[in-house]
Amino acid sequence: VGIAEQYMFDFAGGLALGGFKPVLGVYSTFLQRAIDQVIHDVSLMRLPLVVGLDRAGLVGGDGPTHQGLYDIALLQPVPNIVLMAPKDENELQHMVFTASRLDRPAFIRYPKEPGRGVPLDREFRELPLGKAEVLRRGDRVLVLAVGPLVYRALEAAEKLAAADGIEATVVNVRFLKPLDRELIFSLAAAIPRIVTVEDGTVRG
Repeated sequence: VGIAEQYMFDFAGGLALGGFKPVLGVYSTFLQRAIDQVIHDVSLMRLPLVVGLDRAGLVGGDGPTHQGLYDIALLQPVPNIVLMAPKDENELQHMVFTASRLDRPAFIRYPKEPGRGVPLDREFRELPLGKAEVLRRGDRVLVLAVGPLVYRALEAAEKLAAADGIEATVVNVRFLKPLDRELIFSLAAAIPRIVTVEDGTVRG
C-alpha cells in the first residue's frame, strides 16, 4: 500500500475479518502514524495480524526521522497484543511461526542490521507465550536484555567475569508483552543488582 500506514492496518484488519492471516511489514518509526488504527481497528477486535517492525531501535545513519525508538512505549499499554523481540534470525523464524498461530495481533521488532549468521533450525517451533529465556547464570547482577542486544549483554557478562570475577545472570526477555513477570521477579528477589539492555526510550 506504499507509505500509507493507517490504510495498511485497516486493510489488513479487513482481510483478517474475511478469514485471512495478514502479514504486514512497517518501519518501527512509521508505526507511530498508525497507532490509532492499531488500537481501535485491530487490537480492540483482537484481529490476528502478524506485524514485522522493521528497523526497530537505533538505525545509525538513517537520520532522526527513522530511529525506531518508540514502538515499545507505544505498544505496551495497548490491549490484546503480543510484542516480541528475537535475539537472532533463528529465534525470529520461530517467532514468526508463533505469531502465525496466535488469535490476536502479534508484533515482532527486529533491527536494520543483518543477522548474526547463526544456524537455522530445520523445523519451526511454537515459543511458549510470554516466557523469557535464561542464557547465563550468576548471583551478582541480573541483566535483562532485549532483541539483538542479548549478544552484547552476554559479551559484557563474560568480560565482567573474566576481569572482576562478577558473575551475571543474562535473560533473553523475548516477550516484551506479555512480560515474564514470574521469572523476572523471582530472579530479582535473589540478585541485588538489575540492569536492562534495550533500544527504546527510558519513559515507557
